[in-house]
Amino acid sequence: MALQCGIVGLPNVGKSTLFNCLSNAKAQAANFPFCTIEPNVGVITVPDERLNKLAELVHPGRIVPTTVEIVDIAGLVKGASKGEGLGNKFLANIRETDAIIHVLRCFDDENVTHVDGTVNPVRDKEIIDTELQLKDLETIESRIQRVQKQAQTGGDKAAKQTYDVLVRYKEALEQGKSARTVQFESKDEQKIAHDLFLLTAKPVMYVCNVDEASAVTGNQYVEQVREAVKDENAEILVVAAKTEADIAELETYEDRQMFLQEVGLEESGVNRLIKSAYKLLNLETFITAGEMEVKAWTYHKGWKAPQCAGVIHTDFEKGFIRAEVIKYEDYIQYGSEAAVREAGKLNVEGKDYVVQDGDIMHFRFNV
Repeated sequence: MALQCGIVGLPNVGKSTLFNCLSNAKAQAANFPFCTIEPNVGVITVPDERLNKLAELVHPGRIVPTTVEIVDIAGLVKGASKGEGLGNKFLANIRETDAIIHVLRCFDDENVTHVDGTVNPVRDKEIIDTELQLKDLETIESRIQRVQKQAQTGGDKAAKQTYDVLVRYKEALEQGKSARTVQFESKDEQKIAHDLFLLTAKPVMYVCNVDEASAVTGNQYVEQVREAVKDENAEILVVAAKTEADIAELETYEDRQMFLQEVGLEESGVNRLIKSAYKLLNLETFITAGEMEVKAWTYHKGWKAPQCAGVIHTDFEKGFIRAEVIKYEDYIQYGSEAAVREAGKLNVEGKDYVVQDGDIMHFRFNV
């Protein structure tokens, strides 16, 4: 399930530094705009402490965590929607991603130039919001021209429904609001909205890139961002990308933990960001545990047992009979699958069972 989060922001806000920390794919990080021209893609391991705890009990041959793809997209500038900078290419790269990680510069450093001369994360956010909204408005207006006549004069119900969705989006975008602020009730409307692939409809997380001294508490810039996005239902993460880069250079886990303690952090910003990106994509994890491997599998929140079986192999979904489910907490408490069975804590579930995050699954199927 190759789902992608795209890292966006103005030039020189720390996108490539952050990407390098995440993926160890050394994208060029330099103090000038457009140093990332082709989007860099990193396959990122999602940290999951549950796998290690299960492995201590099961003693598998290997541990296989789940992953998510992160795309480092070159810096947008004012006028990108009209092709300024490398605008059209950037916007196309964003369109291909499933969610947006929006990096905002929340630190002062006279040695790192700012494309607009001064540090102002709220202004930076609004510049990118505006460019994405303008591009979406262009898309919407083009679609309206195609369906308007059919919707208003013919008896085409689907065209009328599409037109209504487009008009609602147009009204919001013209007010300077992103498409994600518009909610639709019916499944038909939701499908029409989804199939438009609007840039501002994608879920977004704001990453405030701060200096090391602000890594724990944040700073005045972070508070300005919090105030600006309070009505967006968006997540905010505070990360010191330069400090994270220093941590990433350390060779041992113990050294990295010691560095984090010195800074005052319980967990690295990179780990927090990856976990949050996973949730941003509305993803959860079920686990298979055996002597060969303890493995995490990615599924969409709300999926039922047969769909999750299909993640392992399409035959599992086609021939699904039942799922044997152990809750993670029960496995840890009783120490083995046999002990869980003996305690009556193994549940047999059918095709309507909605899988829960952390479920340890064994599927029975017949093809």
